[in-house]
Amino acid sequence: MEFGELIQTAEWKNEKHVPVIEAVQEDGKIRVKVSVGKEIPHPNTTAHHIAWIELYFLPEGEKNPYMIGRYEFTSHGASVKGADTSDIYSEPEIEAVIKTEKHGTLYAFSYCNIHGLWAGKQEI
Repeated sequence: MEFGELIQTAEWKNEKHVPVIEAVQEDGKIRVKVSVGKEIPHPNTTAHHIAWIELYFLPEGEKNPYMIGRYEFTSHGASVKGADTSDIYSEPEIEAVIKTEKHGTLYAFSYCNIHGLWAGKQEI
């Protein structure tokens, strides 16, 4: 199996694992928000959670994307007392700001520790 075949996609309004990208242009910058579980909340427990989100930008006409960032979520309710015993839980959403004058496509990948790798995209 090729790596690309491992990446799952779906309509985010029906699937809680798809990273949703929202981009707003203001003051020569693009403010990007990526969240997982926008319409259907994703569980955030020690046993079932989003471990990370990666964000990329592929400018129109270029071959390779630029990695904007990787964001890891490491608090899922675990403590020395066991699973789901703390009051600290990461929420699977990030914000980034980029500057570019080029049009292109933002790609976000999220990783669920149970259901694997998911992708979403948004043209800007």
